[in-house]
Amino acid sequence: MKKNKFIIKFILIIILFSFKNSYGEIIILSYCNNQKDGFLKNEYTLDLEKLLMTRNYVYNEKTFKKYRVTDLSIKKNNTLTKFIYQEDNKILTDKVGYPQFYTQLVFEIDNSNIMIKTVINNEEAISLLSECKKIERFQKES
Repeated sequence: MKKNKFIIKFILIIILFSFKNSYGEIIILSYCNNQKDGFLKNEYTLDLEKLLMTRNYVYNEKTFKKYRVTDLSIKKNNTLTKFIYQEDNKILTDKVGYPQFYTQLVFEIDNSNIMIKTVINNEEAISLLSECKKIERFQKES
């Protein structure tokens, strides 16, 4: 009798896992105008399943020259990847900096603006970093 219950439970678990699909969402913010620098391309991809933000950007000539003067490792085409996490209706990148001073990007669900959060000695400020002209959401099934 115990053996039959175990077999039935085992079969039910296998059936449940075989029908369960894993869904993830990808949000793409594109044609983003930065408040400070100029870009030919500035696009953010938020993969909510992998918890990764990927930024692909290409500096315009003026911005490229500005940064290249002080840093020879600057490239015109760039890709940046950061870990993200979700808090309520916001998506935040991992913190960059020290505990007393750090920055992170802030994305709101269904909002095409990208904010930057700066914290200095527990004093928080949030300002507009980029305004994106296009936002797309995709469901992916794995």
